[in-house]
Amino acid sequence: MNDSDCDFETFLASKTTKFQVNATKVIVQPWRGRHNVYGIFTIPDEYKKAPFFVLTVKGAGSYCSKQFGHKQNFNGIFAKPATYLVKKPIRTRTALRLILQGLYFQINDKTNWTLTFPEPKTSTAMQN
Repeated sequence: MNDSDCDFETFLASKTTKFQVNATKVIVQPWRGRHNVYGIFTIPDEYKKAPFFVLTVKGAGSYCSKQFGHKQNFNGIFAKPATYLVKKPIRTRTALRLILQGLYFQINDKTNWTLTFPEPKTSTAMQN
């Protein structure tokens, strides 16, 4: 999904109800090549049908993405019942730039990685 297809700034700033979750685990190993700087997130099953989510990494920015694939285990982490795992990388060059700026510990901190989902329509309807 291109960021142009998703206005994440408007979405994040909106007052609509959102679900946010921090990373369960972060891997920062850009020296191993592409796709080796990522967060692993544990998500409740009710968000499997969310049309998109926004990854925000402090210092690296925000990125819109569509979901694909729902893993039950990854890299030694196992999803609890009624949850699934999402692995979301940031660009290796972005990670390297942040590391060179002395921000390794910032991007390696799982509290600095957040996925934001729109609330599912079904749960909103059930609450009314």
